[in-house]
Amino acid sequence: MAMQVGGDDEGEDAVVSAINTTPLVDVMLVLLIIFLITIPVVTQTVPVKLPNERNQALQTKPENIVIAIDKDGNMYWNVSRVADTNALFEKLKVEAVKVPQPEVHIRGDQTSRYQAVGQVMVTCQRAGIAKVGFILEPPPRG
Repeated sequence: MAMQVGGDDEGEDAVVSAINTTPLVDVMLVLLIIFLITIPVVTQTVPVKLPNERNQALQTKPENIVIAIDKDGNMYWNVSRVADTNALFEKLKVEAVKVPQPEVHIRGDQTSRYQAVGQVMVTCQRAGIAKVGFILEPPPRG
C-alpha cells in the first residue's frame, strides 16, 4: 500500500471545493425580474392628491375658551373650576351666540378618563359651538 503525495494523477477522483455560483445568480436574476414586473401590478391605489403637512402656530385670542380637564375629571374654564357639565353648558350657551363665535380648546390630562373629555365635547355640541379643538404636546423631534 503505497501512498501517493501530490502528482499529476488527481483526475476524476479529485473533490472540487469551490461552489459553482452561476445557477444561484441565474435564479436571483429571474426572481428580481419577476418582482420588478409584479410589484406595480400589486400596488394599485386610487390616485389622490394628499395634503401637505403644515404646522400652524396656535394663535391665542382673548375670545378663545380653554377648557382643561385634570386627571380626576375636574373641568376648568380657563383657570376657574366649573362645577359640572350643566354649569359648563350654561357658560357655553352664552359664548355660542357671539359673533364671531369663539373657539373652544380642550386640554385633557393624559391620565384622565375618556368619559370626561367626551362629556365636554358633547356639552360643546349641545351648546352649539362650531369649532372645538384639542391642545396636545407635539411629538419629540428626533
